[in-house]
Amino acid sequence: MGLLLLAFLANGIQAEQLVIDTLAGTGQAELGLFEGAAKLANVAQPFGVELDAKGHLYITEVGNHRILKVDANSGKLSTVAGNGEKGYSGDGGLATKARLNEPYEVRFDREGNMYFVEMANAVIRYVDAKSGTISTVCGTGEHGYCGDGGPATKAMLQKPHSLALDSEGNIYIADIGNHRIRRVDHKTGVIESVAGNGERQPPIDGSRATGKPMLGPRALHIVGDTLWIALREGHSVWKMDLGTRRMSHIAGVAERGNRDGVGKGARFNGPKGIVQGADGMVYVVDTENQTIRKVDPRSGEVTTVAGGGPTTRGFGGDGGPALESKLNRPHGITIDKNGTFYIGDTLNHRVRRVRSWK
Repeated sequence: MGLLLLAFLANGIQAEQLVIDTLAGTGQAELGLFEGAAKLANVAQPFGVELDAKGHLYITEVGNHRILKVDANSGKLSTVAGNGEKGYSGDGGLATKARLNEPYEVRFDREGNMYFVEMANAVIRYVDAKSGTISTVCGTGEHGYCGDGGPATKAMLQKPHSLALDSEGNIYIADIGNHRIRRVDHKTGVIESVAGNGERQPPIDGSRATGKPMLGPRALHIVGDTLWIALREGHSVWKMDLGTRRMSHIAGVAERGNRDGVGKGARFNGPKGIVQGADGMVYVVDTENQTIRKVDPRSGEVTTVAGGGPTTRGFGGDGGPALESKLNRPHGITIDKNGTFYIGDTLNHRVRRVRSWK
């Protein structure tokens, strides 16, 4: 147990507190183990993190162009996509033999099939759960904007960053360079823009998102009929009703800053990850502030739950209170049923874990 935590507990504080440690990564970025103990493996620039139905953790390793899996029972790390070489190849073969180029986020459908965004290749790729084969389901491999109303495989994306799957398997894509959210129909494979019109302007609260502005949608997460959205350039948190496509402003404004508060009184700086927990709270990776923020969607209240703020950028704090820890440009976040959340602590080349200590 860390010295910080021992001192922390010695103070007699009995209320629930959050503590932090490292789950995977050594702090080194060189291409290392393809299989082995997670804490002994190099994990270069982890961005997205996601849990599958069995509780295994998946990590998009941007620096080494791989997707990694940490077994929930053994803590063993293995490579499930990418051969460690930068490129774009492998469709129709095993995902572990393919070349990837900066995978950013990963998601799973109800059958356990894996989808992930390759930002630098401007595509969404798919790995079949049974065969392990990889294919491209959206994008041509070239950056740009075209294709709405036609097959997603012939559409162009512009630096896609995030994706989310709804209950029917439809894919929502944060097409950040085009300032749009695109949707690929699971049954037809047709792509459309469901939010954004290419204008670099904030959304309009209460309006239907289709055909209206959308400023830098960076991170997406779906729970039920709600699409949660973190805007990178918009420095704010929104939600969209998947049925009506109406936008609701939750917290932050299109002005960077670092301030806890309620609704428009709060300030973010380039948020790049978002997830909703079983308790209904929304957790946001406030990347440029080096913090994790908790948003109450009912009141709009924003509080900081991990990270010491923009002046503490670096690495430190394992074994102690999460609020006293140091993060270094974190990106992705996911949360389990017990409320433990996992962070892609990108420039620390680690995946950090934050959990309660009662």
